[in-house]
Amino acid sequence: MTTNIVVIGMGYVGIPMAALLADVDDFYVTGIQRRSQRSGWKIDWLNQGKNPFEGDEPGLDELIAKVVRNGKFIVTDSYDDVRNADFILIDVQTPVDLDSKIPRYESLKEVSKNISSHLKEGVAIIIESTVAPGTTDNIVQRIIEEQSGLTRGKNFYLIFSFERVMPGKMIEYIVDFPRVIGGGCDEANNKAKFLYEKVIKKELHVTDTLTAELTKCIENTYRDVNIAFANEMALLCEDFNRNVFEIVELVNHRHDRMMHLPGSGVGGHL
Repeated sequence: MTTNIVVIGMGYVGIPMAALLADVDDFYVTGIQRRSQRSGWKIDWLNQGKNPFEGDEPGLDELIAKVVRNGKFIVTDSYDDVRNADFILIDVQTPVDLDSKIPRYESLKEVSKNISSHLKEGVAIIIESTVAPGTTDNIVQRIIEEQSGLTRGKNFYLIFSFERVMPGKMIEYIVDFPRVIGGGCDEANNKAKFLYEKVIKKELHVTDTLTAELTKCIENTYRDVNIAFANEMALLCEDFNRNVFEIVELVNHRHDRMMHLPGSGVGGHL
């Protein structure tokens, strides 16, 4: 039985996930990307079977070329294919405003409105973008229900299942990392499990939506705090004219320590 999947947002999360899903038997994937001066070129590039990312991404070049050649993956700027989608993955940017420190959800809100008039009965919508706790229920669900007249858990299913990708290790971090699934009901969670178990080799952990959102935020914060600590210790070692990398190695000889390496700061892909 054919499963039709739409992945919205052709970036560091959407492209590798779309390609992995398109490589599954009976899965057909449409990627949706806004055609703008900045990123619209990705549509043509991907439809030629080319990887748009710079740098080495093991396995991704070959995978994109394969699924495009086999007719399993196409990219467009149209939302028409949403009508036939059994699954919709939302992988758009959710940056934080540098001045106000408030998350910017313009793309997430726009996508939520755009898909609302095209939804198939029983479709599972999965948010993989990083969002603040409560966003799935209070922003995305509200927009979709108001715009479509449909009801979550009855006419459509909404799940938050966050990404854990890293540039340079995109496929590895999707396939070989556990996945947290936060749906609003058992049916939503089962649909997400059906999808992810086809590409993810590790455990699928099922919980509620808010717990999944909190897990992502706390996981990121844990990383940031540890990097900040390592950077502060690097400054301290400079004061003593000592090599912080040697000291980190010595600290980590204890099996229960995992001090991070210092760097230029805390950041991620854009």
